[in-house]
Amino acid sequence: MALTEDTQTPVKIHLLTKVRQEGEEEAFELVVFGRHYQKGDTVYLKYDEVQEEGTIHTVVKITGEEALIMRTGAIKMRLRFRLSEEMGGSHDSPFGSLHLSTRTQRMIHRQSEHTCEGRFSLLYDLSMQGSPAGHYEMQIDYKEDPVKP
Repeated sequence: MALTEDTQTPVKIHLLTKVRQEGEEEAFELVVFGRHYQKGDTVYLKYDEVQEEGTIHTVVKITGEEALIMRTGAIKMRLRFRLSEEMGGSHDSPFGSLHLSTRTQRMIHRQSEHTCEGRFSLLYDLSMQGSPAGHYEMQIDYKEDPVKP
């Protein structure tokens, strides 16, 4: 089902992130409602996350070879992913901009051809200002949510 920006589909998004740093592991889980659309072979997931700092607008852009996570609002961040390559990114705050980089070990996107449903999973190492900042495993499941208007 080829969805365009004009035909954004409401979806329920389940995001699970596991972070390993210095032998410790933490898991973060988020369930939100967002939108899914497709332009050509590129899939977009858009959702908002409300935190103490304010609202964070997130766009996940997935192509065959690369992915990009862009966050704006209370947090401004860009992370790029390409299998087996180091990719630059950034995290901007009122205190300045930090250089981030990712080295992706696994990137898999599976999407149903008949329904607006899929799974995007990433396994990557994150560096901040050139220093290791953790080993990340992220999984995003999305499914059309016909209940939402």
